[in-house]
Amino acid sequence: MFIHVTEAEYIDEYRVRVTFNNGQQGLVNLLPVLEGPVFEPLKDKAIFSQLKVDKVLGTIVWPNGADIAPEYIFFLAFRDNKELEPLFRKWGYINTETSGYDSHSLVLESTQ
Repeated sequence: MFIHVTEAEYIDEYRVRVTFNNGQQGLVNLLPVLEGPVFEPLKDKAIFSQLKVDKVLGTIVWPNGADIAPEYIFFLAFRDNKELEPLFRKWGYINTETSGYDSHSLVLESTQ
C-alpha cells in the first residue's frame, strides 16, 4: 500500500496535523524541512499556512509549487513507532548499518 496524505490542517508555527490514507493521524513540525530555494519562501508563516492537500499527488503542497513526499511526512509523524521501523528501513529513512536515523531525520511530535 502506498502512503498518501488525505488531510492536512495548519496548527501553528510550522506544525501540521496530517491524516493518511491508512487512517493514522500525526502532528509534524516541518520547519527543519524548509531548506533550499523552493522551501525558503515557506519560512514566512503566512505563506506556509496556505498549505493544502493535492489529491492527485497525495501530499501537502503550497502555492509556489513546493511539496514534500508523503512517505517522508509519514516517517516524520511516526518515526518513534518501533513497529514501523522495517518500513522506514525499506524507504531508506533509517540507516540499516547503524540502526540509526539518516542525516535528514528530524525530531518531531507524533500522535496516534
